[in-house]
Amino acid sequence: MRERLLLVATRKGLFVFDDSGTASAWTLSGPHSGPHFLGASVHHAVLDPRDGVTLLACACPGHLGPTVYRSSDRGATWQEAGKPPAFAKSDDPATARVVDHLFWLTPGHVDEPGVWYAGSSPAGLFRSDDAGATWQEVAGFNRDYFPSIREHVNEVPGGSMLHSINVDPRDARHLYLAVSTGGVFESADAGGHWHPLNRGCAADFLPDPNAELGHDPHCVVQHPQQPDRLYQQNHCGIYRLDRPGDTWRRIGDAMPREIGDIGFPIVPHPRDPDTVWVFPMDGTEIWPRTCPGGRPAVYRSSDGGESWQRQDAGMPHQAWWTVKRQAFCADAGEPLSLFFGTTSGEVWSSADAGDTWHCIARHLPEIQAVELAYPR
Repeated sequence: MRERLLLVATRKGLFVFDDSGTASAWTLSGPHSGPHFLGASVHHAVLDPRDGVTLLACACPGHLGPTVYRSSDRGATWQEAGKPPAFAKSDDPATARVVDHLFWLTPGHVDEPGVWYAGSSPAGLFRSDDAGATWQEVAGFNRDYFPSIREHVNEVPGGSMLHSINVDPRDARHLYLAVSTGGVFESADAGGHWHPLNRGCAADFLPDPNAELGHDPHCVVQHPQQPDRLYQQNHCGIYRLDRPGDTWRRIGDAMPREIGDIGFPIVPHPRDPDTVWVFPMDGTEIWPRTCPGGRPAVYRSSDGGESWQRQDAGMPHQAWWTVKRQAFCADAGEPLSLFFGTTSGEVWSSADAGDTWHCIARHLPEIQAVELAYPR
């Protein structure tokens, strides 16, 4: 069995677990069996699948500000980006923006080794052409397009966030991204020009529920084997989009009414475009950000969202946590394994596509992202 790493980004550092190819146990492989960047808020960490060596982490180490770190030896040593993602300086207070934290990392197309994308809060898109050593603004979004929609981006606690950066595996120039709270956007020319892609999505919190802009996507994924299939977990439901169509369909209507279709993450099966998993959250008016009724469960659809099945075997009967948008992932093995991290600092794993679950780590800080990686 191929060795795997589990990258667990938390509010107090990055925890790296290694299964050593045995699948019998996960061991903590950080410095002194502890986290990398202890005390820093790490929002995302990703190992480059193109080389199996380059590991990037976006962290905010206290008063030093947000930055990107790079390692080529599994975190034994780290180098900070010589030029981290940053907005261009402006003397106009109305347009000036400063990166509060870096929120999302996405490796570029397989034909563009060294290219990475990063999303920030407030919403900004950045690109690196040298494996994370230096970063530049994607001017077509940050300087040309975003100012035209800025008035429609509703600021929320923690600020707007740019996330869910998807690079079409067929075309390096074809990009999708999401902004909370702004919407889903598409570019066909490597970020030079953009247009919204929100038709069909509800926006219950807006005066105009059919508005083109101002939506709140929580997570958007493009299926790797069938790139014309996109899934979205939104503030207002679960959706599917089949291109070349431009209207999202609310597949969350098939979820049990007592559970609803509100949550943060959505995870596609890496080979089957009709299979997808979500982790519902209490979406009542007070938004407690816990699992509905304090009874955690994953829900799986095997028919593109036409029906959903509850998967909670092994989970606690009472627990008051939830799962953030980057904290749920699947591997590509057979049988398929799933992993998610909770806001209470637990990591849960399933080796049978969600049929049964067991906890593989406890008592971590609040988990912000979980990524599975295959080192070379």
